[in-house]
Amino acid sequence: MLFRSDGVVGQSVNTASSVSSTADAEENTTEGASATVTENSYSDGNISITITKYREYDTDIYVADVTVTDASYLKTAFADSTYGKNITEKTSVIADESGAVLAINGDFYGAQNSGYVIRNGKIYRDTVSDSSQEDLVIYEDGSFEIVTEGSISASELLAGGAVQVLSFGPGLIENGEISVTENEEVDKAKTSNPRTAIGQISDLHYVMVVSDGRTNESSGLSLNELAEFMQGLGVTTAYNLDG
Repeated sequence: MLFRSDGVVGQSVNTASSVSSTADAEENTTEGASATVTENSYSDGNISITITKYREYDTDIYVADVTVTDASYLKTAFADSTYGKNITEKTSVIADESGAVLAINGDFYGAQNSGYVIRNGKIYRDTVSDSSQEDLVIYEDGSFEIVTEGSISASELLAGGAVQVLSFGPGLIENGEISVTENEEVDKAKTSNPRTAIGQISDLHYVMVVSDGRTNESSGLSLNELAEFMQGLGVTTAYNLDG
């Protein structure tokens, strides 16, 4: 996700970086109000962010706890500001170009030939990846829902108020309950790995989670471990992104 000092949050795509901050303590403003920035927090009156490091499952896990005053602060940004195949850019670069104060990577849509892509209320791709493919839908009121592409079309989602649709997955938590099994993984990541996920705790209250992995210091997380961790944060809906 990208958090901009002009009051915009965006999901970066076709990237593979961890949470980044590009805020300058005295220069970021929202509606004329000065932002307050510390080593692990940001607040400007409309966006509030606190970043906490955890150590669980023999892995370093970073959590950005985010609240916003309005759902319009949640938006997306493409790598190189362009929709297309295999266009990549570091998350920190996308954040800088977008004026962001916080960023995580997204769904890497450009590595796939199918799967719904809706960004900022516009359909870029409406072809079904698989009838059981789980997508994250972010609605205009800021609420999250996990849907399967076989159950609804991209145009129906847009008509129903979808502003963003991310196609990676799987869903991790639905209605506060873990929805991924201990043995369930995706073809892109069979074992414990670096992970990126986004979750909603309540109205306009979100978390973004990034874990290290595949290093001597951090083993990484399975999808079930990631879901268990996020459930412990009070997340009611969570979705796995490209880690």
